[in-house]
Amino acid sequence: MKRLIGLDLDGTLTQHRSPLDKAHRDILDALNEKYKIIMVAAGNAPRVYAQMQQYPIDIIANYGMQESRMENGVFTIIRDDKVLPDREFFLRQTQYLREKYGYTEYAGEPLEFHPSGMVTFPLLGTAAKIEDKVAFDPDRSKRHVLYPEVLEIFKDYSVFVGGSSSFDFTPARYNKYDAMVRYGQEHGYSVEEMFYIGDDFGDGGGDSHIRLGGIDYLQIEDYRESPRLIREKLL
Repeated sequence: MKRLIGLDLDGTLTQHRSPLDKAHRDILDALNEKYKIIMVAAGNAPRVYAQMQQYPIDIIANYGMQESRMENGVFTIIRDDKVLPDREFFLRQTQYLREKYGYTEYAGEPLEFHPSGMVTFPLLGTAAKIEDKVAFDPDRSKRHVLYPEVLEIFKDYSVFVGGSSSFDFTPARYNKYDAMVRYGQEHGYSVEEMFYIGDDFGDGGGDSHIRLGGIDYLQIEDYRESPRLIREKLL
């Protein structure tokens, strides 16, 4: 019997960085009548809340480094973990990868260090044009060439093939599986009672730890189909 439903946002309920529309808001309302539902997101909680058009829901953000909930009708961040990375290590190792795989030309900065301690390694640089990023690696094949070595070098981190042209890093304990388990332990849900809905379960995907950890899940190939698929599976 499932009681807790975790949901991804981009690619699952919305187009990338696009607002939540009525059809997907309605499916959340329907789920909310039967289950406890939470967002489990890669992005930060304020951004997710704004993108969802202020939908009142608990948000586990930054792969578990941040959490928000509604308190008396007010969006409130209740936890905001920060684990600062070894900047010199990241700069040195990513420069080695750039030189080995031919990504020495880039726009802007070679790395993005987020306030939470998350790190983004944008192969095209932090100031690359959107159209260049979108066209760069749509099937992730270019990044999968690097992926095994990136995993080995950054073995103390969770590594994600992020966005359209990047790798994202969090401390190893921060990923969507551990985030859901932590939430479940704090609110009285077992792993067997959890279910997750996402779109990115392949190796290196943002939802991959859910698959590897053994939480039951529904994979969405096209966010426009998610209301129908969710109704068929859970309602």
